[in-house]
Amino acid sequence: MGTPVSIGAPPESIGCSGTCRSGAGHDGPGSIGPLTTGRTDRWWLTPLGTGVFLGTLTAYAVWAGFQTAHFAVGSYISPLYSPCVAADCGAHANIVLIGSWWRLSPALLVMIVPVGVRATCYYYRKVYYRSFWLSPPACAVAEPRQRYSGESRFPLLLQNLHRYFWAGSVLVAIMLTADAVRAFSQPGGVGFGVGTLLIALNAAAFWAYVLSCHAFRHLVGGGLTTFAAHPIRHLGWRFATRLNARHGLFAWCSLPLVMITDGYIRLLSTGTLADPHLLWFH
Repeated sequence: MGTPVSIGAPPESIGCSGTCRSGAGHDGPGSIGPLTTGRTDRWWLTPLGTGVFLGTLTAYAVWAGFQTAHFAVGSYISPLYSPCVAADCGAHANIVLIGSWWRLSPALLVMIVPVGVRATCYYYRKVYYRSFWLSPPACAVAEPRQRYSGESRFPLLLQNLHRYFWAGSVLVAIMLTADAVRAFSQPGGVGFGVGTLLIALNAAAFWAYVLSCHAFRHLVGGGLTTFAAHPIRHLGWRFATRLNARHGLFAWCSLPLVMITDGYIRLLSTGTLADPHLLWFH
């Protein structure tokens, strides 16, 4: 994802080059107003498009997360509801931790972990800071705020919880893997359906996102003064480093897959679609 920059820092400090050089056409920081820039390209397309895309996915996730029905069908369960820990999950409950007194959506009990790890992720921070807060909206474009306090105050102080959300997301990834294995159970035997493919792809994409995270890279290789005495951790660090170079790609792939999988399962549950599948064993 490149070298992290201080979100909210003035354009002069972002380290741009070429046509993205800061301060073009201005006498200095004091003369720069909100969204002022010397750029003549359509720099606003990227933050606008990203904001619309993320906003759409977020709106769908909020809607789906509050639904109390049609989140599972057959051997399929929506990744928004996994692990399912409420009694209302019925046969799809991984483990019943919450009794039938819980009347709200079971998704609300588990969404905090995947939502938390994405919201505090370095890559997603860069994306939504630019798209929703215009901080900064683009390279060499002045942001509308005159002051920058960093992430040292509430609520941005909560970004420091990322490593803990990451640890919880490993457990979620394990449950998504179990869901993928269970999804091979088809009516009449063991087989493969479109829902199986989506659930398996979602689990794989989430694993790729989790293992490419900076927190995992630091976990396996951080705090060492030499790798020579720790060959196993060195191998793990090299693996995490290669994945980390594609962390942004995995972030963009995994998020929409969650919504697509949830939507497909809902269509199956309501009878709108039928799931094409092949049986391997009867």
